[in-house]
Amino acid sequence: MRSFVSAAATVLAVLLAAVAVPAVWLDRNIVQEQGFVELAAPLGRDPGFQQQLAAAAVATIDTSAVPGVLSDLIQPVLEDAASALTALPEYPDAWEETLRRSHRLSFASPAADDGGSAPASSLTLDVAPLVSLGAGEIARTTGLPLDPPDQTLLNVGQPEHREWTERLTTYAPAGYLLAGGSAIALLLALVAANRRWTVVAGAGAGALLLAAAWTLASGIASAAAVSADSGNEVANMFRDELVAASAADFRAWTMAAAAGGGALLLLALVAGFATRRRGRASR
Repeated sequence: MRSFVSAAATVLAVLLAAVAVPAVWLDRNIVQEQGFVELAAPLGRDPGFQQQLAAAAVATIDTSAVPGVLSDLIQPVLEDAASALTALPEYPDAWEETLRRSHRLSFASPAADDGGSAPASSLTLDVAPLVSLGAGEIARTTGLPLDPPDQTLLNVGQPEHREWTERLTTYAPAGYLLAGGSAIALLLALVAANRRWTVVAGAGAGALLLAAAWTLASGIASAAAVSADSGNEVANMFRDELVAASAADFRAWTMAAAAGGGALLLLALVAGFATRRRGRASR
């Protein structure tokens, strides 16, 4: 009976961990604003993405207030501003604020009515801070009267992706409870086991299997995330780079699980060998 309870608890611990670890990762790195900013911030340092993003942001600047006699001169000014935007010392802060605004739009409650920005109908990138930075630089160097908008939105996904963010916001935090349940189940398995090294071996083998399963699932999820065209080249690039960064970050978790599983399995084999050796010596 104790062996059955121990085996069942070990299997339960592995199954709970299978869901808990991805849920915790999603909550920490996607649902939580600070985690999302830390994950996506390095994208703003990619030269190719920087330049396309800056060009897209500057292209949205309203130049209708520029006198007609200067209208032919404004385009070269805009192009120069786009090239120089990423070199400005304020650029990193503007990019971080872009990420924070975008996260709040994409993960805001649909029923939000606190006077802030309304939630977007799809995953959205708000590049208004970059537009404001570019407009300020143009106004400073040329004296042209430019009034940047409060919002400049680029759709990064389709409307159905908005439903994904709502589900993540609801269910991802449950990963911590599942992780706690997994730990309790594993502790129960150890207490009930006749030979505890078998539980350690089962946990190690389970961790190795989970690492392989997570790697496969991550590849499938990444392919699904980049399959839909947003219709905007910059938004597509941001989506692709974010998916790649997410996959790389989660890969570190799977590698840690695989390393931990391998260590547990090796420890269990050593403990089992030592136990059998002591048993033979005592006869």
